[in-house]
Formats: sequence, structure tokens, C-alpha cells
Amino acid sequence: MRMIRLKIDGKIVLAPEGTTILNAALKAGIHIPHLCYMQMDDIGYKNNCASCRVCVVEVKGMNRLLPSCTTPIVEGMEVVTNSLQVMQKRRMVVELMLSDHPKDCLICGKNGECELQKLAISFGLREMRFEGKEAVHDMQHSISITRDITKCIMCRRCETMCGDIQTCGILTGIDRGFNVVVNTAFNRNLIETDCTFCGQCVAVCPVGALYETDNSFKLSRDLINPNKKVIVQVAPAVRVAIGELFGIPAGTNSTGKMVTALKKLGFDGVFDTNFAADITIMEEATELKHRLDDYLAGKQDVKLPLYTSCCPSWVRFAELNFPEILDNLSTTRSPQQIFGSLAKHVWAEKMGIDKKDLVCVSIMPCISKKYEASREEFTVEQNPDVDYSLTTRELGRILKQYNIDFNSLQESEFDSPMGKSTGAADIFGRTGGVMEAASRTLYEWATGTKLEDVDFIPMRGFEEVRVAEVKVGNEVLRLAVVHGLGAARKVVEKIKAGEENFHAVEVMACKGGCVGGGGQPYHHGNFDIVKTRAAAIQNIDYHKEIRTSHNNRYVIDLYRESLGKPYGVMTHKLFHTHYIDRKNK
Repeated sequence: MRMIRLKIDGKIVLAPEGTTILNAALKAGIHIPHLCYMQMDDIGYKNNCASCRVCVVEVKGMNRLLPSCTTPIVEGMEVVTNSLQVMQKRRMVVELMLSDHPKDCLICGKNGECELQKLAISFGLREMRFEGKEAVHDMQHSISITRDITKCIMCRRCETMCGDIQTCGILTGIDRGFNVVVNTAFNRNLIETDCTFCGQCVAVCPVGALYETDNSFKLSRDLINPNKKVIVQVAPAVRVAIGELFGIPAGTNSTGKMVTALKKLGFDGVFDTNFAADITIMEEATELKHRLDDYLAGKQDVKLPLYTSCCPSWVRFAELNFPEILDNLSTTRSPQQIFGSLAKHVWAEKMGIDKKDLVCVSIMPCISKKYEASREEFTVEQNPDVDYSLTTRELGRILKQYNIDFNSLQESEFDSPMGKSTGAADIFGRTGGVMEAASRTLYEWATGTKLEDVDFIPMRGFEEVRVAEVKVGNEVLRLAVVHGLGAARKVVEKIKAGEENFHAVEVMACKGGCVGGGGQPYHHGNFDIVKTRAAAIQNIDYHKEIRTSHNNRYVIDLYRESLGKPYGVMTHKLFHTHYIDRKNK
């Protein structure tokens, strides 16, 4: 690749041909403020609409300032990023943006994380020179996402993520002139659209126009209610990200501190979603084995490939776009819902607790889990198995509200038995983890032999589609791992067209899997943070004594004492579900 030589603020910079001034500067350690622009090459995300003009620079020989985010470098170019003219223009741009922006920063859903707020601070803005009319739009609440589009700054990051990466196309620029915003068609509530609630729009929104619907007050109210028993489950991806909210480096395994913090909040039981993830593998691996046995026996109309069902955004995406494949989705519930069902219908009875008095809360890296918990099929006699879900960010805010010094906490363990898990459950938190965990169990069950090496390396990585071939006995299974709904769409369409053939497919809606979930601490476009979290998840698996779900002795005891065999009558009632054709609804 041809390298281009240029000067930025007098510094010689070399960068590949085709690079923008902004990227060349950033890679050279020269900071240029920017707002609308964000690029994550790892996931093919590039938003370069140049709408904010905060990143303007001077280029020698040009009679106007240029947006550095869309201007490609050329040989011999001389760029100045910090001249008086540049600084005045940037300041004016931000001031004009603030003149039409609500000033309720103290109660904003992105307060402290708002990139516009940080720009105003960095520019030292203390008064408003421009007082213009403010556009006003109604705030919209859904079970997962709250939209306050009065705060939209038309950066169009969410539109790019929703349309180009996830291929859902829910958000787009509407109206003209002063009233233009990114909105849904006809200003419909998200639940009335084909939104999957993946939360990636929330993850990339730089201001408070999009944020998760907050359940913190519900939790505080329940924790102080003497008539309620409140228990909590925590997903694997949370433990390698929660520390970021307290200044701990990304990827640090904060499991022990997190458990101690939750116990200090006053939960009556602190459990691990990983326990339910091990059960998920028991059920899903058995389900896949049954389908493969029928296929190898020559039975007709066997529904293959089997698609995983752990990700509620993927499930809703399939219901909305591909109802013809719903019979191919595993009927096994997600670990969140398996835990809720187990807690409400088995554990509560053993503990002598009326399930109506039991509040089951989940801490998830995922905004869509709020939606999943509200689905009607997971409610029995108007009592949901999981009462509500909080994101990693919500947990961080609650701990700060309760003045819990996370960094100084001693480590403690999850409560038993629903706190005991294997390494296979931990890797549910990264892309490829569910398929790898299922393969470990399926192989040993199908062959009757112990795996000497449980690491299925081809299933790991960050390519949007990865294919692995696993020999089980005399049969070679072709397995696919997909992350991102846009990638999932392409894979499903290829399978339908007969261009691809798989026995099983794992799909996660978020790039990187749950570690990159919409409810995780904001990475602000630095996808290396997501990779670091994924590596930490894998490291936890490496250090577990037991790394296969079917060898979790606590899960084995549960089946023997209460559930019967995997994929049996009792577990079908508690741990399996059905899906709904939503395409024409």
C-alpha cells in the first residue's frame, strides 16, 4: 500500500493512501475534536456524514476550512489543527449546537457520558452567546430503550448502526430544516416497529437522545420492601466490564468484588447466570443431538441447521424477518430465562418461598434482555419468571448512589448451588462461545469419549462469519458462528438459497457477542475494549477446573433430584419455549 507523507501541526506524518486527515492525525497522536464521526474498522462501521463540522482544520492552499473526517490526505499536504481561525470556528459550531439543545444535563440519561457535554467542557463554555428556539419532541419510552429526540444532534451514528450494520432500518432522518431529527417512520414507538432492541443505537449515540430504560428505582423499591425476597443473577460479560465504571482497566475480572457489592446492596441471594448457561447447554446440546440422529437416520423434514436462541434480539429479528426459519431455532430458552424459571418454580419451592413474593432481577450486558423478560411466554399467572433486567451501566450507577467503594471491596463467592458453573458457561459472553460450549458437550455425548482438548479455536475471532468443521464419530459437522444482525441476514439468505449448508449456527446480535452488548460501559468507538473483554472471558474459561457443562456436579444433582433427564417432560415445561411470526403483525 502506498504511504502518503504530510505535515500536521508541523509534524511529519506517514499514513496509507486513502486515509482521512482525522485518522492520520489520531494515529499520529494528534487529537482533533470530533462528534459525528466514529469508525470501527473491526466491524465495518464508518460514519462519515461530516454533519457536525467540529473537526474542521486548515489545509495550506485552500481558502476554506475542511472537515478532517472526510478529507483524504494527499502527498505534501500541510495541515493546521489548532490555528486561531480553527479554534474560533469550532467553538462557534459547538455554541450553535448548544443553542438548540436542552439544558437539563443533570437529569439526562447520558449525563457524564455525553460527548457534546465533554466538548463544551473542553472548550471552556460558560455562557450562551446564541439563544435560539429549541425544537421540542415528545419523549418515548419502550420496555428497553428511551428516546428523547429533542436532544438529537443529527450525527446519524444510530442510523448507520441500525441501517448499515444491523440492517433493521428503523431509524432515519426525517423532516426538514430546523425540525430535522433522526426518528422512526411516523414517529412510532419502537415496540411498534421492527426494532430488535439490540441497543447498538444507544451504544453509539453521543448524546442523550437514546438510552436504556432505567429500572434502578424498581430495584431500590423492592430491596427495601420487607415483604419481598429479592435475588439477582449476573451474566458472564458483566464481570469483565463492570470495573471500567470505577476506573479499573477493561477486561479485568471483577467477579469477586461484584458479588460482594451486590450482597452489600441487600439482595437475599446473589447467583450466577452461568449456572443456567450450563443448563442451556444440557438442553440445547441434547436438542441438537436428537435432530442430528433423526437426520442421520434418514428421517424427512428434519429442521437443520439448528440456530441458537440465547440472544433475544436475534430471536426477534428472526420472528420479524424470517418466520419461515422459526422451526429451526432451538426451543431452549436463554440462560436468563432458564434461571428465572428455575428460581420461581423449583428453587422458591425448595426454600419455602411463595413465588409471588420472590423478585428475580438480572444484571445483563444487554438492553434487549429487558424486552425478553417482558415476553408473555415467560410469564405464569401474571408473574414473570424474570421480573426485570438492569444493564451493566445501571448497576454501576446504583453502586455509586449507594456509596459503595467498588475498588476497595474484598472478594466473595456467588451463593450456592446456583452460583457454581463451568468454563463453558463463561464463554457464553463472547461471540462463538455458545457454539463452542455446545460442541464440547455434544462431542463427548455422541462419541462416549473424553475430549483431550476442549478448545475449538476456529470458532473464535472477530470475523463476522466463522465456519468450523468438527468430526463427531464418522460425521463431520459444519458449524457457523455469526455476530451482527446484518451478517446474520446474509447467512440466512445464503442458507435459504442453497448456497450454504450448516448443521448448526450461532447468532449474536452485537459485534463481539455479549461483551459488546448495548448495556455495557460505553467504548466510544474503541473496539479494542470489546476485544479485551472477550479475551478476559476466555481467560476465565482457561482457569476453570471444569470446562464442560455436562460435568457441573451441581447441575447433575439438579437433574437427578428435580428435573429428570435433559430435554425431558419437566425441562420442556420449564426451559423451552416457542416463537411468534411477527412479520405481518
